[in-house]
Amino acid sequence: MPESPSAYQEAFRPQFHFSPPKAWMNDPNGMVYHQGIYHLFYQYYPDDIIWGPMHWGHAVSKDLLHWKHRPIALEPDEKGYIFSGCAVVDVNNTSSLGSKENPPLVSIFTYHDEQRKQAEEKSFQSQALAFSLDQGKSWSKFEGNPVLLDENLIDFRDPKVFWHIEIEKWIMIIACGDHVRIYHSPNLIEWEYISSFGQGQGCHEGVWECPDLFELSLGESGRSKWVMLVSLVKGGPNGGSVTQYFIGEFDGFSFKNEGVEQEIKWLDFGTDNYAGVTWYNAPTEKGEKVFIGWMSNWDYAASTPTENWRGAMTLPRTLFLLDLDEGIYLGMKPFSSILNLRDKEIQLERTIKKNSVIEWIASIGHSPLLALLVKAWDKDFLKLELKFTSEGGKCLYVQLDPIKGELLLDRGKLENEGLGDKFTPLLKAPLLKGSQKEGLHIFLDTSSIEIFSCGGAINISAQIFPKENFYKIEVRGEGSGFEEVDISLFELKSIWK
Repeated sequence: MPESPSAYQEAFRPQFHFSPPKAWMNDPNGMVYHQGIYHLFYQYYPDDIIWGPMHWGHAVSKDLLHWKHRPIALEPDEKGYIFSGCAVVDVNNTSSLGSKENPPLVSIFTYHDEQRKQAEEKSFQSQALAFSLDQGKSWSKFEGNPVLLDENLIDFRDPKVFWHIEIEKWIMIIACGDHVRIYHSPNLIEWEYISSFGQGQGCHEGVWECPDLFELSLGESGRSKWVMLVSLVKGGPNGGSVTQYFIGEFDGFSFKNEGVEQEIKWLDFGTDNYAGVTWYNAPTEKGEKVFIGWMSNWDYAASTPTENWRGAMTLPRTLFLLDLDEGIYLGMKPFSSILNLRDKEIQLERTIKKNSVIEWIASIGHSPLLALLVKAWDKDFLKLELKFTSEGGKCLYVQLDPIKGELLLDRGKLENEGLGDKFTPLLKAPLLKGSQKEGLHIFLDTSSIEIFSCGGAINISAQIFPKENFYKIEVRGEGSGFEEVDISLFELKSIWK
């Protein structure tokens, strides 16, 4: 629980998204599942609500919704700040940092030496280890740190590590400015460079950060593909920070993108899902991956209107592959435990109007926590519109328009003072063919909205800062396809009460 339960009743505090007990938070780090516990570490500056010397904050959960805060896991030292990284379970004790009877949890992180950076020296970022022998309760830094550095690289950070069964070695993918490099190791300590990827591939408007690399099955085909995630500081389709992905093959040595080199596939078209990576060792039924991202954007992260804390995470999501007419896409859906937060269903009153127009309306009783599901429909439709309205007349607007081939979120009619002109009011995403067959899923928290469409292939995650709760929702459908459409609306419970 937080230091004080009242802290989680502050203005704009998310009620079913993770946020720190106080102060500044950004990228998720070190996500590992071990002995029934999900560990979430995160970039943390405990002394202010603006970015500062980075620590690793720490929280644990059994369901990825209800979190318990733990003491800071890693603090800066003479070698530098503790930047982003990952954690693994060294089951076979390859590192010799534990034993076979008590295998260590090992975190792999970036040391950032600010003094060397200010002196304009290239090698101010290096990779280091810490380990835990008590299931993540306490951490010791490896005496031989750093374990990997490169004298010629300026940006050299955010390692993501996993065990590759076929070659029986650890694989590290790490961001290097305009590309990623891949290394392997038998023991997490001695690393050898084996390949690179990214130059001339995808988007390069911003520095590459926080990569991930993992394998996913392709439906029921028996085949699989490898997916690479790469975050960019800027260059998103709706402005600012964003994450792109590539789908291809990885043989334990090099990654080959099967898409067109300049083709860009965005993980999320919203402006507030950044630096996300997957949990190591998380159990799933179909070999899917479990993911979480930082719900903010470097364009305005330091300007959001919170007082004692700043930063939240997205909903945890399950990642999977979709084989569609347009090609293979990476899909996302909320982690299944979110269903346990449903409190009561809100009834929508339905009215059939002329010209194939159907309207639903419901009072939502000033509840800031909602889940809305528009189930799949088969017939043609022209447009679907949703409007959340406050008593003061401020509204949040969502539109699904298959004629334009567009999903739209308008947050510009809310109070956005102080966020600057880079807080994009109108967010757009391209729809895929047959999007109505997959429905629409929306989650609304006190300061965020997440929209999942096209079976999870097209999504928008965005922060919002309404000064008063919404009290009414209106849904308007145009076209014959809405005559029998099913809409469910639920209040959600807070995870902090």
